[in-house]
Amino acid sequence: MASFKVALLQLNPSNAGASAEAQKENLEKGIAYCRLAKELDADLALFPEMWNIGYTFDTPPSAGTGERGILPENWEENAIDRESDFFTRFCGEARELNMAIALSYLEKWPGLPRNTVSLIDRFGNSIMTYAKVHTCDFWMEKYLSPGDDFYVADLDTRCGKIKIGAMICYDREFPESARILMLKGAEIILVPNACPIEINRKSQLRSRAFENMTGIAMTNYPGDKYDCNGHSLAFDGIAYGETSPDHFEARDSLIVEAGEAEGIFIAEFDMDKIRSSRKREVWGNAYRKPKIYSMLVSETVEPPFKRDDARR
Repeated sequence: MASFKVALLQLNPSNAGASAEAQKENLEKGIAYCRLAKELDADLALFPEMWNIGYTFDTPPSAGTGERGILPENWEENAIDRESDFFTRFCGEARELNMAIALSYLEKWPGLPRNTVSLIDRFGNSIMTYAKVHTCDFWMEKYLSPGDDFYVADLDTRCGKIKIGAMICYDREFPESARILMLKGAEIILVPNACPIEINRKSQLRSRAFENMTGIAMTNYPGDKYDCNGHSLAFDGIAYGETSPDHFEARDSLIVEAGEAEGIFIAEFDMDKIRSSRKREVWGNAYRKPKIYSMLVSETVEPPFKRDDARR
């Protein structure tokens, strides 16, 4: 099996703020970079979080509130659906390029909009749509509808079928997110992101890949985007590599890490080695004991973790 190549599109969005003009500029730039990713032989292009608006909500203060960019109408006015020109243009581009695209966007939804990523296959079909489950309810994402589940799709690639899952930004800070995706069969987890990536968050993603034996690819905004700092990265989840026949030694599972600058960074996953490791090693679902994990689904929250703004 050939390697599976994911292009991490670490891009600066339009500086026109949250506007129709910005969305048009992000559309055209996104398509241009998908074409560049194809020239780099990518199988899939992955955008950072909420690419259609560049995670931008720079709107005037509302009378009487003084808040900027955190009012429900700011989100709703900029939300799109899968019938929009923004979305369908990427479907057409995926088909023309024969390359999958993981497109992130602010999605129209009954009530409050959602923070969403859709997986478009190389034939132009939207085969999976995931909305962020762990919204940042302590911040402006309190004006979003959280997703209600995690999903895995079979992506048809030149490498054959690969099981792809997704989580978004804050989701990665909860081990349950990647765990559920692994239990549903995910081999590669895609992570659109929009926040500073420092040692602790790198360690989170490394752990998610290690403990579930899954590949993980994360795309962030560059260093000059708000408080983001680039460092898009990918881990293959292979903790031990074969150095000689039947002899395995610990290895670094990091396969690519960007700096802070804008660019395309290719994460190359050796699916044969990932699958061999999953059959051989002891993590994932090999030796779990779910009968004693009932407390993990309890909704009881004790101090010091009680938060008045938490939605469960």
